[in-house]
Amino acid sequence: MKLTYYGHSCILAEAEGKRVIIDPFLSGNPNANVRPEEIRVDAVLLTHGHDDHLGDTIEIAKKNNCPVIATFELAGYCQRQGVQVQPMNTGGARDFDGFRVKWTQAFHSSSIQVGEQFLYAGPPAGILLTMGGKTLYHAGDTCLFGDMKWIGERNRIDAAALPIGDNYTMGPEDALTAAEWLKAKVVIPVHYNTFPLIRQDADAFARACEEKGIRCVPLRPGENLDL
Repeated sequence: MKLTYYGHSCILAEAEGKRVIIDPFLSGNPNANVRPEEIRVDAVLLTHGHDDHLGDTIEIAKKNNCPVIATFELAGYCQRQGVQVQPMNTGGARDFDGFRVKWTQAFHSSSIQVGEQFLYAGPPAGILLTMGGKTLYHAGDTCLFGDMKWIGERNRIDAAALPIGDNYTMGPEDALTAAEWLKAKVVIPVHYNTFPLIRQDADAFARACEEKGIRCVPLRPGENLDL
């Protein structure tokens, strides 16, 4: 599996000719170095409905004629925007052509802003994505929670994308605990430095991980990692 980071929480995963993008917040992302129209994928996966995760989903799904895979209410919203969807929900798993998706819990909120109103977008979630014999755990936006131990015990995680921005999600200290519990082969920090409120030193986080014997690779936007 090859992972490419496009800033904030957006990761593109590819293996054996299949490509999947998670939380494609690109056109409004000051750190993204790719435009939505450049993305070529077989599916879009969403952890929740906030603008900095839903992002350019509809444009990408329409251009690629591919499904949006998301929890039930969020999938329903995307379907009403004219795209193909596959509704799922927390705890559910499904095999697709060339990849497998399983949803985990996450502790956050999820809504879609329409004018001055906020539409309920169902529960937030984390994603276990398996492609080419490797598994990525994308935690989504979440705090630290005890069942991350269980996720680490029940799954062989090759890479874990963990938010470190604090304020809206767990910060570096809690993300370090999550990394210990998940026992991933490599940790990729996400959801930081996009806005002033979530400014963090990813290199310092990486050093803290290394002190615990955990490999951590802070990817810059556009950089990739082969698992």
